[in-house]
Amino acid sequence: MPEAVHVIGATGRSGLALCRALLADGVAVVPVVRNPGKWQGFGLAVPPRAAALDDAPALGAALADATRIVSAAYAWHTTAILAAAPAAARLVLLGTTRKYASEPDRFGRAAAAGEAALLASGRCGVMLHPTMIYGAGDEQNVRRLAALLARFPVLPLPGGGRNLVQPIHQDDVTRAIRAALAVTWERPRAMVIAGPTALPYSEFAAAVAAACGLQAPRVMPVPAWLLVALAAAAGRLPRRIRGGLPAVGAAEIRRLLEDKAFDITPMVETLGITPIPLAEGLARTFGGAHKR
Repeated sequence: MPEAVHVIGATGRSGLALCRALLADGVAVVPVVRNPGKWQGFGLAVPPRAAALDDAPALGAALADATRIVSAAYAWHTTAILAAAPAAARLVLLGTTRKYASEPDRFGRAAAAGEAALLASGRCGVMLHPTMIYGAGDEQNVRRLAALLARFPVLPLPGGGRNLVQPIHQDDVTRAIRAALAVTWERPRAMVIAGPTALPYSEFAAAVAAACGLQAPRVMPVPAWLLVALAAAAGRLPRRIRGGLPAVGAAEIRRLLEDKAFDITPMVETLGITPIPLAEGLARTFGGAHKR
């Protein structure tokens, strides 16, 4: 019987997906959560351990018997997790490729700091930096884009949507975490996990449209500053007037002007994970929506 996996942030998208996959394969899970009631609402017959990540004694008690720890919590909790985890425990932590942005946001800065803390710790483990994750039940990446494309045939994009994206399906994130748990890391590492190929955002949008049975949108190049202003104005409108129009932040718009393309050789060679193609991932995400 494999050793239990303590999962910090088990009520988040990636943490919950991992717990469900492990339990389906008969692997014991110890969910470490801030809100036990939220965990119990998922209907998984596994008792959680309650611990806020800023409560060092509670976190230490929740992890006292841990041999394999996954953290799907925000990377700014890395230092607290390192302090609470048993010295011999194997660690798999999630960061984000936002750390590579020209102007990282707070999530990117936290991932960079968390990675530095892990590498300096000498602990047995890895921080995985996923690109944009799609395919979880309630994620708001491709689903929000799909909702937008269903309402508007024209898609305004900075730079005409020429910049690259390399999204990764939630199933591949789960597979990568499980593979990382099986590695005896001789030294702490950091690694990007991403989809198989990068493509222009305009092509990504067209692929999302096709998966939903929609026509490919007509891309309208619009200056980023104008999109930021329009998004801010739309965000101030009452929800009943917006009519479900997705909210988009200024930082999100500016990130569309940066290429997000990454070498996945370490992911393939070290973890043995070859990510699924985008078309397959979108089919899993929207499964048959185009047949309506």
